[in-house]
Order: sequence, then C-alpha cells, then structure tokens
Amino acid sequence: MTIDTNTMVSISEANQNFSKVARLVDECGSAVILKNNVPRYLVIDFSKADKDMIASDDDVLSISKQLMEQNREAYEVLAK
Repeated sequence: MTIDTNTMVSISEANQNFSKVARLVDECGSAVILKNNVPRYLVIDFSKADKDMIASDDDVLSISKQLMEQNREAYEVLAK
C-alpha cells in the first residue's frame, strides 16, 4: 500500500481535530493516523470500504488452489 505523506496525522492531532482527518479523507480518499510515529490506523470513505472488501473471483480461485495444495493429504484422507 502506498501512503501519501500529506495524509498522515498524529493520533494526538486526530484526537484534537478530527474534522481535519475527515477533510483529508474527503479530499484524498484516505488518511493515516500515526501512533508513536508509526502508521497505525487507516481512515477511508465508507463507500470505498465496501468495494475494497470484495475479493475478485481470480483472487478467490488462486487462494483456494493454494489451500488445496497445502492440505492435499487431508483432502485425500477425507475422500476415502
């Protein structure tokens, strides 16, 4: 994930001025809240969150193949 340094806000600043965080999200699509100078929280537009939560069919198929390969022995035992 690429983080725009202009959207970073310290946790104390976010606590005192949350409207600034909301404005950053409106303008840039997201804001990163830092805790102890480390990115800790990501604030995104609610409508964007739903889109990002849906995995593509290709992603699901790829993960399924990996899991089946990793657990081949268990599947063979269950198939008997």
